[in-house]
Amino acid sequence: MDGIDTDILTLIQDDGRISNAEIARRVGMAPSATLDRIRKLEASGVITGYQALIDPQSLGLAVTAFMFVVADETSSDWAVAEHLASIPEVQEVHYIAGEDCYLIKVRAADTEALGHLVRDQIGAIEGVTSTRTSIVMTTIKETSVLPLNGQSEEDDSGQGA
Repeated sequence: MDGIDTDILTLIQDDGRISNAEIARRVGMAPSATLDRIRKLEASGVITGYQALIDPQSLGLAVTAFMFVVADETSSDWAVAEHLASIPEVQEVHYIAGEDCYLIKVRAADTEALGHLVRDQIGAIEGVTSTRTSIVMTTIKETSVLPLNGQSEEDDSGQGA
């Protein structure tokens, strides 16, 4: 990856719907060469996909919570993780070091729905021995944008390092 690839990734992260022609214009390359670079970034797994960001509250998912999940030692290696990942309300599953096994991020309509999720779905998974839930009161920052080329997100200039 070089500086042009980094510039392309920055543009795509900022606006996933940006046209190839606009990316080419901004990086100073021909559209065909730009498209070739994007395809190479996709093929190599640097770009893993494209998606729309949807406001959870507009879909009635007003509650965000983080849960620590402990699984017993006899449960198969990834069975609990795969089961957690299959639950639609679970947005993220992280296998973590420490006393807990997994940290998950969930969305629910309200605390009653969250309680149902914890008791009837997550707590019912074979191998899950305990959970601890923290409910988000206010989200100050939530992003999927990665810092590129040593830039911190506080650098609003849009210029590479």
